[in-house]
Amino acid sequence: MIRLLTIILAMMTTAQIQAANKYDNPDTLFVARDGTGEFRTVSEAIEVCRAFMDYHKVIFVKKGTYKEKVIVPSWLDHIEICGEDASSTIITYDDHANVRLAGTEQAMGTFRTYTLKIEGNDITLKNITIENNSARLGQAVALHTEGDRLRFINCRFLGHQDTVYTGKAGTRLSFENCYIEGTTDFIFGPSTAWFEGCTIKNKSNSYITAASTPSDIAYGYVFNHCRLIADEGVDKVYLGRPWRPYAYTLFMNCEMGRHIRAEGWHNWGKSSNEQTARYLEYNNTGEGAGTQGRVGWSRQLTRKEASAITRDKVFAVKSEWTF
Repeated sequence: MIRLLTIILAMMTTAQIQAANKYDNPDTLFVARDGTGEFRTVSEAIEVCRAFMDYHKVIFVKKGTYKEKVIVPSWLDHIEICGEDASSTIITYDDHANVRLAGTEQAMGTFRTYTLKIEGNDITLKNITIENNSARLGQAVALHTEGDRLRFINCRFLGHQDTVYTGKAGTRLSFENCYIEGTTDFIFGPSTAWFEGCTIKNKSNSYITAASTPSDIAYGYVFNHCRLIADEGVDKVYLGRPWRPYAYTLFMNCEMGRHIRAEGWHNWGKSSNEQTARYLEYNNTGEGAGTQGRVGWSRQLTRKEASAITRDKVFAVKSEWTF
């Protein structure tokens, strides 16, 4: 009996301690670099969020520039990071692939260079800029994703080579009314991602995408109603090249600037990729959308084929995800 009472008291004490944590509730956390919020960095706000939440938690980030490497860990979900204004709420860092790791001669490599890494599921970003502000000395990731069901709404992703890395096969990402810029392969990886109403800007003559879609995944990158633009003087850009043989990339209903090369797609120097890469287009407009010069191993969809490709269908690869 005494042992039972001891256990009950211990449980009550634990519950009281948990209830006393003022952050363990569905309220909004406020971040302000100038010290007017509860936290001065985004990482500090993420740190106090309870693991495996079953409710929606908002981290509201006030205008300012936050120089930090941020990780949303795998045990956090249902988090929304919302900036006060997309153009003036900026999370930035400046690592690149050729930075030496501390105390070693080893280079950092591409996959450690992120400014923001999202490992958790059901994470949303709104109205915020994620930037890798490194010099052009190698690959430099701004956004690195590994979680599933991630949404990016009215966000800006700024960088050079490898700006956005969609890093895990089978995960689903939605980019809505976002701005993404870069130089080479600046949208790359194996995830399934839908880009709706986004602006994609090339800063040099190179490649937009480098998908590595696995052979058993039906869809990779789908760009719908997007606008492809470029810096002045940029006039020789490929829509994509296959980082892995079964790369899937579709541009439909997009406006393509004159910077897009007539051939459209590149085989990454491997003719065997032409037998497997899934490069598709439909109903695009603009000076870069002409079909006559496209490589013979890409394909223009029919109206019937294109109408069957919807966001709900693309995201139903392993379970339903609608919003």
